[in-house]
Amino acid sequence: MRPLVAVTATIVPEAGPYQRPEIALYAIYLQVFERIGLASLMITPAHDLRSLPTLLDRCDGLVLTGGEDVDPALYGEEPIPQLGIVNRARDRTELAVLKLALERELPVLAICRGCQLLNVCLGGTLYQDLPTQRPETVLAHMQAETWERRTHRVRIRRDSRLGQIVGSEDLLINSFHHQGIKKVAEQLEVVAVAEDGIVEAVEAPDYPWLIGVQWHPERHEATAPETDPDRRLLLAFRDAVRRRARGRGGSRTGRSMAA
Repeated sequence: MRPLVAVTATIVPEAGPYQRPEIALYAIYLQVFERIGLASLMITPAHDLRSLPTLLDRCDGLVLTGGEDVDPALYGEEPIPQLGIVNRARDRTELAVLKLALERELPVLAICRGCQLLNVCLGGTLYQDLPTQRPETVLAHMQAETWERRTHRVRIRRDSRLGQIVGSEDLLINSFHHQGIKKVAEQLEVVAVAEDGIVEAVEAPDYPWLIGVQWHPERHEATAPETDPDRRLLLAFRDAVRRRARGRGGSRTGRSMAA
């Protein structure tokens, strides 16, 4: 039986010809996890928060996906004019499911917006708009190239979990974000930075398996060999999920990060 992972999706309030709410998620997320041997359960703002514990009890991992900007009210700031679209219903749902996942010590892979939400959930803050609030940023973190292109490099801490997974201190990545981590949450460590100093990856040393990356590893998986760093990251997450599934009901050794 394939282990089940929860994958977050957004809700578009007035979509399609009937102007009714629709659930939205790039299909590549689900396709990637199917290809590497995991089954996926979407977690959406359409779910009642009271349903989340029941849903997550069936899962052995959590993926926080990319999407809208995180509401700055969650880290005590007023919005600036350059803030993009926020979705408070999505924020509320994802914060709730992330806290449940941390309580259960599920493996967590946080991608792009997911990495930012993880940092905010644990007490960190964000740049609402990198070009405005960090004008010394010289890289195009919102690339103009198509999503399968990799456009800038990051330096990875070799002694980190991420460094051990990808097997390199230098990585070429894609980049689709205008927000970024400003103050890093105390429970997280920075394990990758861009050439202009922007945080590109974090992990939690006191947690069984938790990695947040600012780029999109899923967008290269379809054509990548198993030696590709992004594919290695996805396979490492899969292996952590499988271990958790095998050990379901056994003793836990990590320290809970949930508030």
